[in-house]
Amino acid sequence: MDEINKVKSISIWIFIVPFIAVNTCLLLITQFHGLFPNQGDIIHNTFPYIDGGASISRTARPYPTWLIFKPSMFLTSFLLIKYWLYNKSIIEFFNKDHKYLKKIVFFGIASAVALTIHSIFLGIKFDNDLYKLFRRVVMLSFIVFEIVAQAYLVATLYSFKTKLIRYINVKFLNLKIILVSMLIVVAVISIPIISLPGNEFLGYNLKFFKHALEWDYFLGVISFYLLTFFMWKKN
Repeated sequence: MDEINKVKSISIWIFIVPFIAVNTCLLLITQFHGLFPNQGDIIHNTFPYIDGGASISRTARPYPTWLIFKPSMFLTSFLLIKYWLYNKSIIEFFNKDHKYLKKIVFFGIASAVALTIHSIFLGIKFDNDLYKLFRRVVMLSFIVFEIVAQAYLVATLYSFKTKLIRYINVKFLNLKIILVSMLIVVAVISIPIISLPGNEFLGYNLKFFKHALEWDYFLGVISFYLLTFFMWKKN
């Protein structure tokens, strides 16, 4: 199937493009301070995957890092739409009337749209509580839609994995199931905590926890596509 080769090739770029973009923004804002006309934007001595010293948006919204981040996210959104549509074709080939097919396409494309909206409004400042709430809802929608789409996809592939033996490495399908399960558990535990107003919970500062969680969760979400690349065999 040609769609399998397309999914395989697209999936690696869905991992590479956002990974390089986000970490390039981090590198520039922490190491190349002369590039930033507003010195108040620069960040010192942080590795946010561990210490939570900055959020992803904090590194991506100043000039010139947004010149890297926004086009990369637009490209990622486009690739995501293609990815979910190609998966639709693959599922239809093996099981045309699968009960999860429409849900996979809906949540997958919805996640891409939410990512696009988030990227458009990144860096646009309005001192308005409704606008701030809108941005949070869009970002949360992207995460929820993405994880739901991934969960439905791995459940669907697993439901007819015997038909896929010629096409996939089952070990990587199992790894994807483990990864998605972990992402769901972390989300269920963390969302009520990070949704709390303010940055304190039981006397602890949540700011750094939120930031570190954001970076690590981002890495987990895009790792799904890296596993996709290794799961599908070359035709």
